[in-house]
Amino acid sequence: MMRTALVTGASSGIGAACATRLATAGWRVFAGVRRAGDAPAGTEEILLDVTNEDHVRAAAERVEELHGLVNNAGIALAMPLEFIPLDELRRQFEVNVVGQVGVTQAFLPQLRRTRGRIVFVGSIAGRSALPFLGPYAASKHALEAIADTLRLELRPFGVDVSLVQPGTIRTPIWAKSATVADALANGAPAELAGLYGERMAAFREVAQKRGAKGASAENVARVVEEALTMERPRTRKLVGVDAKVRSGVERLPDRLRDRVYERVLLR
Repeated sequence: MMRTALVTGASSGIGAACATRLATAGWRVFAGVRRAGDAPAGTEEILLDVTNEDHVRAAAERVEELHGLVNNAGIALAMPLEFIPLDELRRQFEVNVVGQVGVTQAFLPQLRRTRGRIVFVGSIAGRSALPFLGPYAASKHALEAIADTLRLELRPFGVDVSLVQPGTIRTPIWAKSATVADALANGAPAELAGLYGERMAAFREVAQKRGAKGASAENVARVVEEALTMERPRTRKLVGVDAKVRSGVERLPDRLRDRVYERVLLR
């Protein structure tokens, strides 16, 4: 029997890698994309902006049988919390949190029928909040709670829920994030530069260097496939060396943890 999966945010990065890997492994893959023509080869394109209720409803009507849902769609906003426009903060949560729940709600009837799997693509940011990435980290912290709640709520129906927690991955999300951050900074009050400019520049320099050395999206796709196919899937899985290092740093006392990040990221 051919299994069917839906991958959101499948036009590039982790989503494209997941869709491609599953299709290569023999799955029928619906690739959720926001623009026509962006779906990876070997998949079936489905227009799906996770914040658009009409898109979500139409996708649920089209996909009659589903064995795996990969909630991957996401954006990243980088800005000091003092200056983040609240509409942008709402957008961060609409895409990364509310959209994920909306898609999951829409497809739960299909997943219950097949006793399928749900995989959320979270982040080490769901455990480890860094300066200037507060909006993104907050959304990924929220996904941790959602995954924990759903895992218990759906257990009676045989629907497993897993959370994949990548560290730094070489994907376009960070280039897009930098572009948005620049636009937000240009529209921010003049005191932004004086208050945060030097530390933001130091943080971005470190982030760019580490981003270039990040793990490949295919590494995440492999873990996602395991979560969809293992007899007893992991509830959480870190991906990448830096994710494991940051997980260790988070076990330090708070003040010591803060000093480590200040020394490594902000000087």
